[in-house]
Amino acid sequence: MALALLGYACMSSVVCTKAEAQSVTLYGIVDTGIEYVNHANSAGASVVREPINTGTTPSRWGLTGKEPLGADWKAIFTLESGFDVGTGISKQGGRLFGRQAFVGIDGPYGTLTLGRQYSMLLQELVQFSWIGSNIYGFGSLDPWIPNSRSDNTIAYRKNIGNLSAGFTYSFGRDNSPTGGSNTPGEGTCAGTLPGNASACREWSAMLSYTGDPWGIGIGYDSQNGGPGSAVNMFNGLAPATFTSSGNRDTRLLADTYFKSGALKVSMIWEHRHVQPQTSLGTGITSNQVTLEALYQFTPAFSVEGLIQRIVNSQQDTRANMEMVNATYLLSKRTALYANLAFLQNSTRAAYSISLGGATPGAGMSQLGAMVGIRHSF
Repeated sequence: MALALLGYACMSSVVCTKAEAQSVTLYGIVDTGIEYVNHANSAGASVVREPINTGTTPSRWGLTGKEPLGADWKAIFTLESGFDVGTGISKQGGRLFGRQAFVGIDGPYGTLTLGRQYSMLLQELVQFSWIGSNIYGFGSLDPWIPNSRSDNTIAYRKNIGNLSAGFTYSFGRDNSPTGGSNTPGEGTCAGTLPGNASACREWSAMLSYTGDPWGIGIGYDSQNGGPGSAVNMFNGLAPATFTSSGNRDTRLLADTYFKSGALKVSMIWEHRHVQPQTSLGTGITSNQVTLEALYQFTPAFSVEGLIQRIVNSQQDTRANMEMVNATYLLSKRTALYANLAFLQNSTRAAYSISLGGATPGAGMSQLGAMVGIRHSF
């Protein structure tokens, strides 16, 4: 729903200013269903539920707008809230606008914004992943990926034709409410400490070419430790201490795709290196490789799938995962879908197949299945 606003905008009960023509859009996605996961805990029990996190894409609503300033310049803003359809509660630790909240300027030289924003690593990934933030997807083995956003952030992005480049810098990446956090298992990291500017700092960058029929890109994200922070490898082992500003958690992402008629294929590689306070002097390294494909059988019916593997040599954990999803569009805005996925853990590993959360016992395999409905507005 688009609203055109013209008239007087009151900044307080005393001060009012005249506003130029402004475009504001209300948008959202409501996505949920029923999920089954076996070996959903260390005892090997199964669960049937309406997952709290996502289906094919996380549920959200938001407001975005722009105001022309003249000479191809405009002011922009976005406020975006994530929520759980089953209970109606706010996600991202109970934040009102936990997904995004920023304001900035867009013009001929690029877009500059300030606020709570996505890492450039996620902005890079969404250009190459057909499956995206599906409950069974790339993020199953690294749940930070679909949650990669930071507080107190300055971001710059510039698009030139099919080329995109961007950079973010956060002064304090996670100033979450009590009991909530950006990513499960990683604590909080508010930063902005007098005399310690590097504590809880995060920066990211990306460069991509997205043409037809092929594209290629690279992204990088670096997080510093700080008070309240932990670092989670999401392999079932306890998070490592990450409270020093000298600790580092870095991710390098490289990806490519190719299109041929109704077929789209992509390959994604993530190299993660963590230097926590640990006896492992060289730190912890993991490598994740994912191959995705999508085939559009008809305008209304598509099938997509992936195979992926992650290896963490220092902690001796590995996992393989396979997934397939079928989507049928009832209309332009409403879709039915069915997901089926399998995950095989190595002897010491306990990666979870579901972004809804279901950690198995070490060495247990998992099966996940979900049917649901998605509506966009």
